[in-house]
Amino acid sequence: MTEVKEIAARTATALGCGDLRCFGELLSQQWEQKRRRSTSATNPDIDAWYAIGLANGALGGKLVGAGGGGFLMFYAEDKGRVRRAMLQAGLREVRFRFDFEGTKVVVQ
Repeated sequence: MTEVKEIAARTATALGCGDLRCFGELLSQQWEQKRRRSTSATNPDIDAWYAIGLANGALGGKLVGAGGGGFLMFYAEDKGRVRRAMLQAGLREVRFRFDFEGTKVVVQ
C-alpha cells in the first residue's frame, strides 16, 4: 500500500501544478497497481476497452467506482478520438468535472 499512497501523492501534485500529462500517466500506474493487488479488479471486457482507450490516444486511465460497477476514466489530449473509439466499442460517455467546493448532498 506504500506504493499506492506514493502514487496518490504524486497525482495530487500533478493536478495541483497543472501537469495533466503526468496525471494521465499516473492514472495508468494506479490501475496497474490495483490489478496486481486483486485479480478480480478486471475482466477481459474491461481489459479490451482499456487497451482501446490507450490505442486511441489516452495518455492513461483506470477503472473507478464500486465493485460490480464503475467507470473507465481516461485522460487524453485528443478527447474526440477516445470518445469515438469508446462509442464504437459500445460504451457511453459519462462526463464529469472536478469539484473544489467539498462534499454536497445530491438528490437524484
